[in-house]
Amino acid sequence: MLISRRNFLKSSAVLVPTFASLPLVFRRAVASSIVESGTHTTAYPTSPYPDRTLVVLQMAGGNDGLNTVIPFTDSRYYDHRSYLAVPGEDVLDLDGEVGLHPVLDKMKLLWDEGLLAIVQGVGYPNQSYSHFESMHVWQTADNDGNLNEGWLGRYFRELEGMEGSALPGLAVGRRTTPYECSAVDAPMSVVQSINRYRLAGSNKQRSEALMKLYGGSSLTTPYGVLLDNTLESVYKSSEALQNANKNYKSQIEYPDTSLGKSLKVLSAAIIGGLGVKVGHVTIGGFDTHSDQIVEQPDLLREVSEALYAFYQDLKAANKDQDVLVMTWSEFGRRVKSNGSGGTDHGAAAPMFLLGSPVVGGIYGERPDLRNLDKDNLRFTTDFRAVYSTILEQWLGASSEAVLGSERFDPIPLLAVS
Repeated sequence: MLISRRNFLKSSAVLVPTFASLPLVFRRAVASSIVESGTHTTAYPTSPYPDRTLVVLQMAGGNDGLNTVIPFTDSRYYDHRSYLAVPGEDVLDLDGEVGLHPVLDKMKLLWDEGLLAIVQGVGYPNQSYSHFESMHVWQTADNDGNLNEGWLGRYFRELEGMEGSALPGLAVGRRTTPYECSAVDAPMSVVQSINRYRLAGSNKQRSEALMKLYGGSSLTTPYGVLLDNTLESVYKSSEALQNANKNYKSQIEYPDTSLGKSLKVLSAAIIGGLGVKVGHVTIGGFDTHSDQIVEQPDLLREVSEALYAFYQDLKAANKDQDVLVMTWSEFGRRVKSNGSGGTDHGAAAPMFLLGSPVVGGIYGERPDLRNLDKDNLRFTTDFRAVYSTILEQWLGASSEAVLGSERFDPIPLLAVS
C-alpha cells in the first residue's frame, strides 16, 4: 500500500524506492536543492525541444556487427567466417551489397518504410578489447580516461526546463543507473519492473539510519531539505509512473521477453506524458565466444521484435515523431571465427538509429575486409560523431559542452530542423 510523504513524516516510517539505491537519489537532491528562507526548489534551465525523447538500447557484450549487417556480396566474408557465415540467399538485402541477418525481419520492415538508419564501421581510436574499458569509453565519450561522468549525465547538466517532468531520465529493467546517464545531479530513475516501482517499507536498520540523519533537523537545515526533497521526488515519480501505467491502453502486442517488457514500461511513461527526455534499456549476452550461431540470432530477434512493437505503439499514440532510438555495443567481433563456434572481441561495428525522425539509409564508409588491422575491422566513423548528431540535432544541446572541445561533424541522418 502506498502512503503519502506527509504520513511518512508524521509516522517516522522510512520509505525507500525499490527501483534504485538511495545514495543516487540523495546525490541528486543535494545537487538540486536550494535552501532559502526555509524553502527549497529544484532549478533547471529550458529545453529547446521539450517533447523529444532519446531512447538508448545497450547491446551489452560486444555484438558481432559482421553477422548483423552482412556484406553478403563479398567473398572474403565467407572465407573468414566458414560455418558462422549467413548464406547469401538468406540475408535481407538492403542495397545490393549489405543486408540484415534474417532474424531482423521486423527491422527490415522499418527499413522499408525509411525508418532505419545504419551507421557503418563505428568505433574509436586505439580500440580497447576489454569490456569494462571499452564500455567506459562509450559511456563517457572519452577514450583518454579523463572523464568520470556519463555523456548523457553531462547532457542533463546542460538541460533546462525540467520542472514539469516527473521522470526526465528513466532506465527500465536495471538495478543501477546506466553509467552513460550518471552524474552527481542527473535526474535518473531506475525501474526493475512496473509492479516494484513504488514506495515500500525499508528494513529496520535503514529506517533507523535515515531517521537518525533526519531526527533533530528542521526542513530549513541542509539534511532536512535533503530528506524532504528526496522523499518528494521519489513519491511523485513513483505515483506518476504507476498512474501512467494504469491509464496506458496499448493495442500493440509486445513480445514476452525482458526487452519487450522494458520497452512497454518506457512506452507507457512516454505516452503518459511524464516528460521523459532520456530512456534507457539493456539487453545482454552478446559476448559470443562460443555457440554464436545459436545465441546471437536469438538476441537479434529479441531486439528486432521488441523495437518494432515499441515503434508501432508510439505511432498508434501519435508519439512516433517525438522519439529517436539509438543502439550501441562496446565493440564488434573479430573477422575470423574462433575454434569454439564463436568470435572474439573485435573493433568496429554498426549502430542503428530508428524512428520517424530518421532519414533511412546507410551512412559511413563500410569497413574493408581487404584492409584489416590484426584480424579486426578498422573503424571509419567515430561514435562521438553519432553522439554529436543526436545532441545538436535532436536534443538541442551543445556537443562541445557535453563531449568536450574536440569537434565531431554531425551525420545527416535526421529529418529535423
